[in-house]
Amino acid sequence: MLLKEEQYVINWLSQYGALPKTQIIRMLQKPASTADKIVRNLRRQMRVSDVSGGYYLGLDPMCQPDQRLILAVWVLLKFIDQVEPMAHYPAVYPSQLFFLKENMGYEIVVLYEGEQNLLRLLQPQEDLKYIIVLPHISMASSIRLPNAPCLLATVDFQGKDEPEVIFYAEEDSEDGTENIVSSGAG
Repeated sequence: MLLKEEQYVINWLSQYGALPKTQIIRMLQKPASTADKIVRNLRRQMRVSDVSGGYYLGLDPMCQPDQRLILAVWVLLKFIDQVEPMAHYPAVYPSQLFFLKENMGYEIVVLYEGEQNLLRLLQPQEDLKYIIVLPHISMASSIRLPNAPCLLATVDFQGKDEPEVIFYAEEDSEDGTENIVSSGAG
């Protein structure tokens, strides 16, 4: 019989594929030593495997990490203390991840350079907000946001294992134009 937290890890890896061990530990919201123990237990039971030399964890050592989804999980981790462990899952393309926070649905869309037109595929709904992750904030000037509440974000590793996630919002200026302003690291 698996512990509740072990079930969470198995569920996340079955939904998202291989994820960095750091993300799994953060998603568990436990002290690092406890989270490590949970992961070690799952390895010992041969329910999870190391992928790419142990940087990633997966249900199978041959699974390939989805980098777009991993970026979406880094953004999710900024809200993880307000999101139930089973209240996030893969979203419908072009979004990567959906989560519920305070009865509001959020979709995280990760765009790479030249993919601005993917935002046209989004189908905004009431009670749904978008977090659009860009490789760099200067790309914001070339995107057309959907007719829904949106937050822009960048994920910058700066040579570290854990990236800095910075959120940006649109702000109307006095001359009637819209500016993108940083709301700081989340």
